[in-house]
Amino acid sequence: MNQEYVTYADGAYRVAGSRVSLDSIIYGFWQGESPETIAQSFPTLKLEQVYGAIAFYLARQAELDEYIKAGEAAFTRMREAARAADPMFYQKMAEARRQHEADAA
Repeated sequence: MNQEYVTYADGAYRVAGSRVSLDSIIYGFWQGESPETIAQSFPTLKLEQVYGAIAFYLARQAELDEYIKAGEAAFTRMREAARAADPMFYQKMAEARRQHEADAA
């Protein structure tokens, strides 16, 4: 039986039958987490799905590394655009974060 563990729709790879992104599984794999540990982080997934997602990644590693790199670049561009659109908000957030850290110390 040929099981499909990963689907691609709307520009995103997901573990089949779930809303878990393949990216999430790959990041755990990159951090050296075992499939069992990754599965514990996503209670909706079966261990078999995690192994299947990792096998899918390993079979297409170069392509998926580029996909993740492009996603990270897009996120950086969006974050920078948001900061440029409302710099006062981000300045206030930074001040609040510094104050919170000072209060916690």
